[in-house]
Amino acid sequence: MRLHICAAGRLRSGPEKSLIDDYLARFDRTGRALGLGPARVVEIEDKKNAGMAAEAALLRKALPRGAVICTLDERGKLLSSPDFADKLAGWRDSGRQDLALIIGGADGIDPSLRAEADFSISLGKMVWPHMLVRVMLAEQVYRAATILAGSPYHRV
Repeated sequence: MRLHICAAGRLRSGPEKSLIDDYLARFDRTGRALGLGPARVVEIEDKKNAGMAAEAALLRKALPRGAVICTLDERGKLLSSPDFADKLAGWRDSGRQDLALIIGGADGIDPSLRAEADFSISLGKMVWPHMLVRVMLAEQVYRAATILAGSPYHRV
């Protein structure tokens, strides 16, 4: 199952981008044997600042046809890392070819796009800058692969 991190905004080079690239490269190596990956980041940018609805339209265009749609949203479900790993495995085992993990911009994800999602995940009750959400998500995707692989990376 291919993973697509569909995110609003552009990430410039710097420490966040380095961390994301590192975690996604690790995920690709670990996930390959598990039927997970590759992972890629798809960035959209609303250059006209037309608002959440316009941003949602651009995000929709970035979604692979037939993908599981999972938003990252403060109203989403709180999952432990093992529960997230189980969720990924379940989507993979159901025969889904693509998973789109959606990160909105500064104003969040348009309600109409949130309503279309198959699932929504919260990284906690706090709101995080979307650049840090990308890093945390990339790490959790890698952690999920290591959990499924039985690697000692995740310690309880």
